[in-house]
Amino acid sequence: MNLKKPHIVFVINYFYPDYASTGQLLTELCLHLQHDFRITVIAAQPGYAGEKSEAKAPRYSEDYLEQIRILRIRLPEVNKRSKASRIRYISAYFAHAVKLLLKQRNADFIYTISQPPVLGGLIGTIGKLALRSRHIYNIQDFNPEQAQAANFMSQPLLHKAALAVDKLNCRLSDHVILVGQDMKETLERRFNGRRVPAHSVINNWTNEEEIVPLKRDEPGVMEFLREHGLEDKFVVMYSGNLGLYYDLENLIRIAPQFKELSDLMFVFIGEGAVKGQMEDFVREQGLQNVLFLPYQPKEKLRYSLNAADVHLVVNQKGIKGVSVPSKIYGVMAAGKAVMGVLEEGSEAHRLIVESGCGSTSEPQRYSDAARQLMGLYRLGRSGLTERGLQGRGYLERHLRRSLSLEKYRQLLLSLYTGGKKGRKLSVPAEEHSPRLAPSSSAAQQPAGAAGGAMRAGGDAR
Repeated sequence: MNLKKPHIVFVINYFYPDYASTGQLLTELCLHLQHDFRITVIAAQPGYAGEKSEAKAPRYSEDYLEQIRILRIRLPEVNKRSKASRIRYISAYFAHAVKLLLKQRNADFIYTISQPPVLGGLIGTIGKLALRSRHIYNIQDFNPEQAQAANFMSQPLLHKAALAVDKLNCRLSDHVILVGQDMKETLERRFNGRRVPAHSVINNWTNEEEIVPLKRDEPGVMEFLREHGLEDKFVVMYSGNLGLYYDLENLIRIAPQFKELSDLMFVFIGEGAVKGQMEDFVREQGLQNVLFLPYQPKEKLRYSLNAADVHLVVNQKGIKGVSVPSKIYGVMAAGKAVMGVLEEGSEAHRLIVESGCGSTSEPQRYSDAARQLMGLYRLGRSGLTERGLQGRGYLERHLRRSLSLEKYRQLLLSLYTGGKKGRKLSVPAEEHSPRLAPSSSAAQQPAGAAGGAMRAGGDAR
């Protein structure tokens, strides 16, 4: 029986070919779901890493990625260091995304994520009530809790109002999807354990078939090392968003303690709100052991990740249960040792401890972080390789991309067939088996504005 596919409208801000990790994750999810669902994506024009859109370009444009219809919004340029600029950008996105969403008819599901903070969920709430659709709310970061942890929101009344709105978003949603076990505890705490909204935990992922352990003398890795003068260096790498929620502007202050080790180099790959502050510190201190690089092309990510001896995976104090740094999956896939600056009991901390892939230190204990990092340095490359491969083995057993993608597919199908307005779907038996989304090379074939290579710096959140 050939039934019409259910229609999902994703309102997710970042989408192919944008740099943001959420954009890349949701692109792979949509590619995986397109065989069972009709998919419309509402997203901003690419600009996460500072790409400029043409001022005379139309406000809205339509594009396709395979079977996925993409409605793009041209938004004002954003200065991530300016709160006013961020507010202007977010407000414009919210208004235009809601406008486009309300024009989508016969949507069985509206799928939103928690970005922009609070407003991402509110878009879904408005759409659910106006279109009489079901709302799936994917919380990648809890806000306003995250903003409060980073001292980005200091007004108690504003915090209280924002929390009330996002609790309403959760309450009115048909299902909440979380990306870490510690986030489940936060959701339950929000509602004091009573009438907690229906929810599932599905971890984020990386493509472990593209990101694999490579030896230092592999040609692509050697090319990256030579290009940046790192052939003889012990590389401590941070690859991702240099943003507000990682305390990087303070953590970089441990770098002077390692300046006597002429072979050790801190390498920060990415862009973000605190990059300028970090560069100012390096310049003022005259440090020669810190290197900043832009986001790397996605096709080179496997090489840049493997160029490191140790990867930094960090979060600001107070982020436990609020956000999960997705870069942990890419680092584990590459089989690299991890220096985690993370709160005990957080999702990424749990993965490091359970897999045995590295060392950890509590946020803001900078002396301890320096000691732990020195301990990893003294292990030497053979010891670090052993730890890193333990992480790779753990990921292959528990965190494969196909597992997460298929959990999403099965959840959405079950919500559709089991919902009050649902129609029974006839799904061939072979489609129940995990199906990998097309590779990034296959994903680079759309016409129009979606063309161009995806780029990545690991985790962009």
